[in-house]
Amino acid sequence: MFGKPEVSGLAHSVPGTVPRMTWELHLLLLLGLGLRSQEALPPPCESQIYCHGELLHQVQMAKLYQDDKQFVDMSLVTSPDEVLQKFRELATAHNHSIPREQLQEFVQSHFQPVGQELQSWTPEDWKDSPQFLQKISDAKLRVWAEELHKIWRKLGRKMKAEVLNHPERSSLIYSEHPFIVPGGRFVEFYYWDSYWVMEGLLLSEMASTVKGMLQNFLDLVKTYGHIPNGGRVYYLQRSQPPLLTLMMDRYVVHTKDVAFLRENIRTLALELDFWTVNRTVSVGSGGQSYVLNRYYVPYGGPRPESYSKDAELADSVPEGDRETLLAELKAGAESGWDFSSRWLVGGPDPDLLSSIRTSKMVPADLNAFLCQAEELISNFYSRLGNDTEATKYRNRRAQRLAAMEAILWDEQKGAWFDYDLEKGKKNLEFYPSNLTPLWAGCFSDPSVADRALKYLEDSKILTYQYGIPTSLRTTGQQWDFPNAWAPLQDLVIRGLAKSASPRTQDVAFQLAQNWIKTNFKVYSQKSAMYEKYDISNGGHPGGGGEYEVQEGFGWTNGLALMLLDRYGDQLTSGTQLASLGPHCLVAALLLSLLLQ
Repeated sequence: MFGKPEVSGLAHSVPGTVPRMTWELHLLLLLGLGLRSQEALPPPCESQIYCHGELLHQVQMAKLYQDDKQFVDMSLVTSPDEVLQKFRELATAHNHSIPREQLQEFVQSHFQPVGQELQSWTPEDWKDSPQFLQKISDAKLRVWAEELHKIWRKLGRKMKAEVLNHPERSSLIYSEHPFIVPGGRFVEFYYWDSYWVMEGLLLSEMASTVKGMLQNFLDLVKTYGHIPNGGRVYYLQRSQPPLLTLMMDRYVVHTKDVAFLRENIRTLALELDFWTVNRTVSVGSGGQSYVLNRYYVPYGGPRPESYSKDAELADSVPEGDRETLLAELKAGAESGWDFSSRWLVGGPDPDLLSSIRTSKMVPADLNAFLCQAEELISNFYSRLGNDTEATKYRNRRAQRLAAMEAILWDEQKGAWFDYDLEKGKKNLEFYPSNLTPLWAGCFSDPSVADRALKYLEDSKILTYQYGIPTSLRTTGQQWDFPNAWAPLQDLVIRGLAKSASPRTQDVAFQLAQNWIKTNFKVYSQKSAMYEKYDISNGGHPGGGGEYEVQEGFGWTNGLALMLLDRYGDQLTSGTQLASLGPHCLVAALLLSLLLQ
């Protein structure tokens, strides 16, 4: 049904710290020469402490910390050369098998606790009572929204000068401007999380904070040619769902800051080039060849932040398959869905993580994100008077739309599905990502929103009262049942809301109500927002995967504010006032007095 996928491979060639012009010239040279692969070039992160090497291996395999991420987030007391020299002496003295206790002493002597290079930061543009709060009719939800608005102050971070002055002593990638972190173990920024964070910040009237975060991302593209998964050097080998162009669109719509767009349009195009050059694959159907995108990280080795888990998993497969497995885990992390049955498509047991084959799937959501970005950047160029570039990206979008309809769209089911390159067919399992093209506006038939509603009904998704499940498979992975995630609720809710049909719009509202009910209920009990929720039995903090559920939480807060803004005159808390935490109860009572 299809030939061997043609894979572009410039991902191999992203040099670690190439200045902007060098990177752009390098990219143009490769494109001009038509080169697909630069295997000889070194991987982006050269650190023998944070990315690979014996020190990393021994510390992580000794499991000094419950979470592998803790070690690679610790900064050095002295230079890497000094630390490596001391480590070599220690390793030699113990024949490269250092006792755990002495390894622990070594780390405590040469590394600082996590977070020393960061300082808490209260955004200067934070203010009481942004306008959108007035749209919220339910008094308890309005008090809760005020609490969510206050969380931005807890999640603000700023890098200390030492990260700029001694970048080699930390895994942090220096960012000039302060930013909002997700929360919990995630004390740096993350790529796709930041889109929903920014939407929330704009509702909180914090456009200056958003501009600084955008500038950080643009600086990363200028330096590395792409935006890494998160703000650490060990994330440089992979990106995350490409939402930078959408972030810029939301900022410009909100602020009318066309000058900022004009200054950075070339950088937005450069980020899209990364995906075009590095992550494309050719798929044949009906005698025609189509080019689409996939997640693909051409590097083996364990992920430094999950080193011991990856190494142990790799040991469970034949030696010749290990590097491939490790590269597929990184591609799964690049997808943002780390991990999910979406990617567990190889081997005899599809519930095992070792069956992961992320790069063998052509994802519906990734292609929808890129389709949307191509439309937005075309519109940007038109607005700036560059018709040539506007036409180029308009044509790219048209080509992608045709490819998505030919390869990913299923006429019978009324949704888009990931395409399995090895099996030559769609994966017809339910995932909210199957409706991403609707959210992204990447479709040609206006009736698809109503078709999507029927797809949800046929899949029995509307029977879940506390949120849209991430999948209908229970694998123990965090991007599967029974977890529900904020960004996936958004993909479905705003997709359905595009319909002209009152019934489809009503379902979008009901799904928003369900999600707000779950978030509000858990906050009332825990006084916290979470990165994911277990919707199997009334709504609880989620679980599964590689680490404990995290509080914060950036994108959950952002989507809650978006839904409260959009449906604030209709949403209800459905909870007694007494069920709120004591600090919320006092605020609610004060508010009720003010409203009398």
